[in-house]
Amino acid sequence: MLTAYGAPQWRGERNAALRRAKQRLARATIEGVVWYWPASDRLRRREPDDTVRLLAPFDPVVWDRRRFELFWNWAYRFEAYTPASKRKLGYYAMPLMWRDSVIGWANVAAKQGKLDARLGYVSGRAPDDAAFKRELDAEFERLEAFLRPRNA
Repeated sequence: MLTAYGAPQWRGERNAALRRAKQRLARATIEGVVWYWPASDRLRRREPDDTVRLLAPFDPVVWDRRRFELFWNWAYRFEAYTPASKRKLGYYAMPLMWRDSVIGWANVAAKQGKLDARLGYVSGRAPDDAAFKRELDAEFERLEAFLRPRNA
């Protein structure tokens, strides 16, 4: 039963809507957690792309902290409002996704027109893979291009 009321005007409709959703959505229980998805979606396993992505703290992959921890077995927290002395990841740590796993985080700042990146890894070190280094550099290039003033 849901207890939060983000839209109190729908309180009387919530239980019926939840029953209908449970009837129409596909579901599976994995390690005691019930997961739902549109019945028309087909789960297909594929080889992950050799891609590095820096995710914004409010990216759909990240914002549901409980789901994030279930998927990647580590706790990500947005610490911009946490006192500096209590931060573990950094002021604006962005989760670092390699292939299909979130393996760490990056704190990136622009200093004198260049990116200054401080990386952390859940395992304690970066993957020992030439493709990872190449794709990390490519992601930083995309970020630099995004941050570059339009008239530069």
